[in-house]
Amino acid sequence: MTTVLNVIGATLMLCGSLLALTAAIAIVRFPDTLRRMHAATKPQVVGLIMVLAGAVLELRGNVDIWMLILVGIFTLFTAPVIAHSVGRVAYREQRDQDGLLMINELEPPEHP
Repeated sequence: MTTVLNVIGATLMLCGSLLALTAAIAIVRFPDTLRRMHAATKPQVVGLIMVLAGAVLELRGNVDIWMLILVGIFTLFTAPVIAHSVGRVAYREQRDQDGLLMINELEPPEHP
C-alpha cells in the first residue's frame, strides 16, 4: 500500500510540475496581457494543487501537511481575485487596440 501511495504522489508531483512548466512557457510566448493572464492562472493553480497533493501523499503522517493544505487553500482564494484585477487593468490599458476583443462585454450598450 505504501508503494502505491508513493507512486501516486510522485505521479501527481510530476504532472503538476509539467502543468506549471507549460504555464511558464505560455506566459513567455503569448503576445498580450489577457492571454498571459489566462496561462498564469489556470494551469499554474491546477499544477500547484497537484504538486501539493503529491507532497501530502509523500509526507503522510507529518505535521507539515497542514501548511501545504493552507497554501493550496490560499492559492485557490487569491488567484481568481488577482486574475480579475489584472484583467480589468489590461482591458483599460489595451482597450483602444483594434481586434483585441471580439465581443466587448464591458462597454455600455449603445442606445439609438
